[in-house]
Amino acid sequence: MDGLLSDENREEHGEDLLPLKVRDVMVREVITVDENSSVKEAVDIMNEFQIGSLIVLEGGKAKGIVTERDFLRRVIAEAKDVMNTKVKEIMTTPLVVVELSTDLEEAVKLMFRNKIKKLAVVDANKLVGIVTLTDIARFQPRMIEMLRQLAAKQETPKSMQKVIDYYIV
Repeated sequence: MDGLLSDENREEHGEDLLPLKVRDVMVREVITVDENSSVKEAVDIMNEFQIGSLIVLEGGKAKGIVTERDFLRRVIAEAKDVMNTKVKEIMTTPLVVVELSTDLEEAVKLMFRNKIKKLAVVDANKLVGIVTLTDIARFQPRMIEMLRQLAAKQETPKSMQKVIDYYIV
């Protein structure tokens, strides 16, 4: 892997050379919803847990993700009935996943490539967590430096700009 921070840069900043992994920053308690649940049920769950997204399950397996933006674009903007619209009709698929052992730098690159802010974390194809761009940005100064370098090298996806502006200013 070609790292954005050189070994010299990391040593200069007093950072160890072991790359941080997704498992180091992910949230392990993933709140999920069944694909056949109504949009209203999904929104109720998100409100109860005060979260902005849910991993969608099909037959107990992670299939997609539904976010606040999905509700705005695919329900509210289209004036769909929240009681009769199923989560599977509005969720984003395919679900982009990373393994527990994925380097955080690789996870961020994947987010940039896919223009997303959340990744499901799997271990042997089993959902074990979720990691967000905000989780990564808050974790350590070297992650902020990596985000700064990525943002300088390529156009920042609009969906990520708020997090970048807040943490990278």
